[in-house]
Amino acid sequence: MSNSGLVLRQFSAASLLGAILGFLLITGGHAAEKSDPIVVGLDADLTGSAASGGIAIQRGMELAIDEINEAGGVIGRSVILKVRDHRGNPARGVDNMREFAETKNLVAVFGGIHTPVALAELEVVHEAKIVFLIPWAAGTTVVENGYTPNYVFRVSVRDQFAGGFLIQEVVERGFKRPGLLLEQTGWGRSNEKAMQESLRARNMPEAPIAWFNWGVKDLNSEISALKTAGADVVLLVANAREGVVVFRDMAKLRAEERLPVVSHWGITGGNIFDQASASLSSVDLTFLQTFSFFDPPFPAKARRVFDAYCARFDKCSSPADVISPVGTAHAYDLMHLLKMAIEKAGATDRLAVRDALENLGRYEGLVRVYDPPFTAERHDALDRSDFRLSRFDRAGAIVPLEQQRAQSR
Repeated sequence: MSNSGLVLRQFSAASLLGAILGFLLITGGHAAEKSDPIVVGLDADLTGSAASGGIAIQRGMELAIDEINEAGGVIGRSVILKVRDHRGNPARGVDNMREFAETKNLVAVFGGIHTPVALAELEVVHEAKIVFLIPWAAGTTVVENGYTPNYVFRVSVRDQFAGGFLIQEVVERGFKRPGLLLEQTGWGRSNEKAMQESLRARNMPEAPIAWFNWGVKDLNSEISALKTAGADVVLLVANAREGVVVFRDMAKLRAEERLPVVSHWGITGGNIFDQASASLSSVDLTFLQTFSFFDPPFPAKARRVFDAYCARFDKCSSPADVISPVGTAHAYDLMHLLKMAIEKAGATDRLAVRDALENLGRYEGLVRVYDPPFTAERHDALDRSDFRLSRFDRAGAIVPLEQQRAQSR
């Protein structure tokens, strides 16, 4: 055999092998990739002081994922949820986000509850180009973070709006001198800025402030300092663990010395009523919420989701059995918005999904009609029109204030 014939045969064999490998990559390999489930992550406080809120987020996501998969998935692929618990620890949250960054087929991560954890995770989020979806964390700078392009989108309260809302509520109730009792974190500072700006806009004096750290055991001196400064109402920014201390120490005062408390929603992220019910009966408490299964904007949809919730998680006799309902509602809506973005992108490429989120059409959710949910300039889907005040009823259910007033008439 001539050398030229040997070379030709070797070339033909190599060509055939290359063709076979190319075919496998184009067909079998690509088809396997297309059939792989889409992974959505959750990094939340699931065992710490705000575990009720983290569990509520997970449940909202699972309800939406069930609906999506039962309808055939997204772009022909099913969706699975990968869960990590940051326990309210920013360093653990960063580690979790690094793990998510290496996860095959990951398209997005949902984050909650704590603003300090979300802020710590932003660098990894943008380095790894992870679509970061926030159903419960209110710090303004979580979204207004300075990154371009910005990978963070939120269906949650924004402190820039919440601070003004809470100031407006206390002013309309006739209070003249609100005092701010704030946790010493990025979340507390975000609210301090928004509340003081709202007071200045009303030509009212800046509010006295008392700060506290996570894990504080005694807040008598902070409450006393606000009273000495002339506060006639306390605006509270706290999670459930520290909220228990606030209400215990306020309830210890004589009835005429106690100040009403108007709180941000963080206290409802934990099991605060069971821990502080004796104190709460002596404190005039209202707090921010965005959604209630007692009084939903779209009753038929809310009933369907409520029934699914009861079938999947708990035996329910009423909406009172839904823990931390805002977390469930926000996560449910946000998961469906993510589905829409993947469909619009036609792929799970995270940059394409990020871009699609800025260009979605109308979606009728549990919390509101999103039309559109986000734009290139606005990554917050909710605004002040979505806010309401609520109370705990005698059994610990979270009930909208206007509904409770109607029931008492």
